[in-house]
Amino acid sequence: MSASEARSAEGTSGVAGGAKGAFAPAEGCGGSGFVEAEGQLDSRASSPAVVHAPCAIEARGLIKQFGARRALDGVDLALPQGAFLSIFGPNGAGKTTLLLELALLARPSRGSLRMLGIDALEEPDALRSRIGLISHKSMLYGDLTAQENLAFFASLYGVTGAPAQERIDELLRLVELDHRRNDCVRTFSRGMQQRLSIARALINDPDLVLLDEPYSGLDPHAAELFDRLLERVREGRTFVMVSHDLDKGYDLCTHALILAQGRVVVCANKDLIDREAFRELYLATVGMGVA
Repeated sequence: MSASEARSAEGTSGVAGGAKGAFAPAEGCGGSGFVEAEGQLDSRASSPAVVHAPCAIEARGLIKQFGARRALDGVDLALPQGAFLSIFGPNGAGKTTLLLELALLARPSRGSLRMLGIDALEEPDALRSRIGLISHKSMLYGDLTAQENLAFFASLYGVTGAPAQERIDELLRLVELDHRRNDCVRTFSRGMQQRLSIARALINDPDLVLLDEPYSGLDPHAAELFDRLLERVREGRTFVMVSHDLDKGYDLCTHALILAQGRVVVCANKDLIDREAFRELYLATVGMGVA
């Protein structure tokens, strides 16, 4: 499908049916976190044994308005606990805005949002200690050592003294930076800073981890180390990652979502979709531009 064909589809959700008929229009992930489709679904889609895990994220009708422009325009999403969701879309599609709302750093103009069983709009303080954020920016203090950075962030969550030190020691070993604990972070390579940012994001032992382009600027070796670290910390946690790297994001995820013009084009359980059809849909969607 060409970009012009994508634009001619009826509304953003209409594009979801454009990639060889592989996807139905998306209204969010639904109870099991996938959009049913015709034609190109994996044969496992017909299996009657579908496990409905409790939802880690339930969003309904999320709208984020900036003047006359809607960065998010009625986003629906239901993601089961323990899932890894990768969010794709063109620049300006609303990906970072959605992630900021999930991180409780922005509030939707309209809609409802529950995370980990808690109303995020009514009780955000009850959620903050259960969320970790990893960005393409390390959010570390360059003039502090690795040890000092982690101790500072632990104190923000009320973790101090011996429990904090035990957690810091554990995380520095996990990210293979124990030998650099007393070095200033400004002396670290980009890859080392990203590894330390994982430790920072996990200092509060979060249930939900959000990643905003975490591979940006990493060389292949650093990216491979980052892959291994993510694999080691995935058990028992839910992940949401924004990425422009379709192959990397798709390989990591259990669920995949495409945003365009602030709307969900498709959200699917990866086991139930055809990879090439998803790629074609993504490439067609990139031509749709910003919200």
